[in-house]
Amino acid sequence: MSLSDPSTLALESTMDKAAPRRRKLRPWDWAPYVFISPFFILFAVFGVFPMLFSIYLSFHTWDPAAGLSAMRWVGIENYTFTLTDDWFQKSVFNTAWIAVVAGAPQHLIAIPLAFFLHTAFGRWRNAVVGFYFLPFITSSVAIALVFTTLFSRDYGVINQVLTQLGQLPVLEWIFPQQKIDWGQPEYTKWMISFVVFWRYVGWNTVLYLAAMQTIPKDLYEAATMDGAGKLQQFWHITVPMLKPMMFFAITLTIIGNLQLFEEPFIITGGTGGIDQAGKTAAMHMYNTAFMDGDFGTASAVAWLLFIAIALLTWVNNKIFAKSGMKD
Repeated sequence: MSLSDPSTLALESTMDKAAPRRRKLRPWDWAPYVFISPFFILFAVFGVFPMLFSIYLSFHTWDPAAGLSAMRWVGIENYTFTLTDDWFQKSVFNTAWIAVVAGAPQHLIAIPLAFFLHTAFGRWRNAVVGFYFLPFITSSVAIALVFTTLFSRDYGVINQVLTQLGQLPVLEWIFPQQKIDWGQPEYTKWMISFVVFWRYVGWNTVLYLAAMQTIPKDLYEAATMDGAGKLQQFWHITVPMLKPMMFFAITLTIIGNLQLFEEPFIITGGTGGIDQAGKTAAMHMYNTAFMDGDFGTASAVAWLLFIAIALLTWVNNKIFAKSGMKD
């Protein structure tokens, strides 16, 4: 078949028409990119760059007051120093202690409390939930200052109530008759844990309540017809259906409690308390950077804390996945 064959010419003509033409970009075609560019610029400047710079800085020793020229490479020395530092080890212990003591009760109380709100208040539920949610949206600094006053040794309401109860013959064996100095090392972590628990139990209650509202009512109606009481419905319907939310809420608790800073910082006046009993890992990082001026070691602390959070989150993920609680 020759190239001048009419069928061949027709096919070539059709292919030429079907070939897409490259459209020239006009100025307004760039508008979407211009509108979203501020986010990416700010994210790069205040998110990506500080993160990458902190990784670089963790392998150097640097005093910002001396300028960038004073930065000196030390390799993994900052990491080895941090891991062998007694104060860092104590801050990690304090963080883990507070995370467990303040974190576990949040969920043990939030789940049954959410079930009670879900079943008892009806149309008034949202109004009541709002009161439980108030501590979470209140400034953590304000909350810490209020509780510092409440736990005051000489003028605090908590000491006044406890000592008054201790004057009763029936209760004198439970409550103290002398005022408690809550600033002592044996009480500091308990005080911080109580403040953290009080602030976040309402948040977890709202999470579990939202999950409960997605559970089909048919399950409860069928259980009621079978003679199941509220407690049986809670254990055999509510708790199993809440497992995905449990995974989400516990993951948030792990991440949040390992980064505790505001509450212990305000309560202990930024010092960590007597014998550093209330000093957390985040406080240790802050003091190393801004009090000691050692930004290299502080960056190493930050990345060790990040690794710990990532590792615990991964372990939590594996535990829930193995037990089928993520489905």
